[in-house]
Amino acid sequence: MNLFTFTAHFDSEQACRDHFKSERDKQGVTCKKCSHRSHYWKKDKQVYECKKCRFRTSLRSGTIMENSNLPFLVWYLAMFLMSTTKKGLSAKEMQRQLGLKRYEPVWAMVHKLRKAMGNRDARYTLEGMIEMDEGYFTVSSSEIEQSKGKRGRGAAGKQNVMVSAESTPLEDLKTGKKSKQVRYFKAKVLTDHSADQVNEQIEKSFNEKAIVFTDKSTSYVDIADYVELHVTEKSTKVSTAKTLRWVHILIGNAKRNLLGNYHKIKGKYLQLYLNEFAYKLNRRYFGERLFDRVLVAAITGV
Repeated sequence: MNLFTFTAHFDSEQACRDHFKSERDKQGVTCKKCSHRSHYWKKDKQVYECKKCRFRTSLRSGTIMENSNLPFLVWYLAMFLMSTTKKGLSAKEMQRQLGLKRYEPVWAMVHKLRKAMGNRDARYTLEGMIEMDEGYFTVSSSEIEQSKGKRGRGAAGKQNVMVSAESTPLEDLKTGKKSKQVRYFKAKVLTDHSADQVNEQIEKSFNEKAIVFTDKSTSYVDIADYVELHVTEKSTKVSTAKTLRWVHILIGNAKRNLLGNYHKIKGKYLQLYLNEFAYKLNRRYFGERLFDRVLVAAITGV
């Protein structure tokens, strides 16, 4: 969706509200009291009413807009800006673009959207051939207590991130031609370097029939218990350029993106920024449809 299309469709608070309701109707409403999914729409009250227990649900309830006092139009503008800017916007720049006086509600809004993106991506598992490695991202040094003077693991001001990529080349079913691109990525912040942390993410994020390629890190000793096959290779320049090519491309691009846009990121918020980066990267071919997908995440990704 480009700027002209957006302003033509969403030129008022009522237009945004009506569109949000129509999209929420498509996703369905679940009653918080009895879990029933059939509702009436009470136009006079602007709420959903459960057909079974008569419990009422507001239009925002159960979405990331719940408890927010910001207008629908502001939320729509934020989703539009986040979906159309390739490199992302800081909360301060978002505040400036929206013309709002207070920074705190804007900061909360963009982080809620980033959390919803992460929750949406968490629904899907990676499959086929998967590359996996870890990257070390710079965060505010006060956020993590680590020893000084080290590089890589244990370095001060560094946060460990497990990065994985479906590296099976896409193939055109008609021509048989293989694409040079890959499919989906995941990036998860780890609190430590233990095998337990890695295993937990493997179990959540990888299909059990997957084939996983990694280096010979001691944190990866149990991966074969969770997937079809685990292939290891000693970490060298060759393996980085070939076997683990795509994860290192993602790590490099993510570091440049976050450093260039946000400069200093607190360790406890790094996952949220990675959520946005991975979400948009995984939908890099959606074009103007990306706004619609962000809206779905806002409705369902709580």
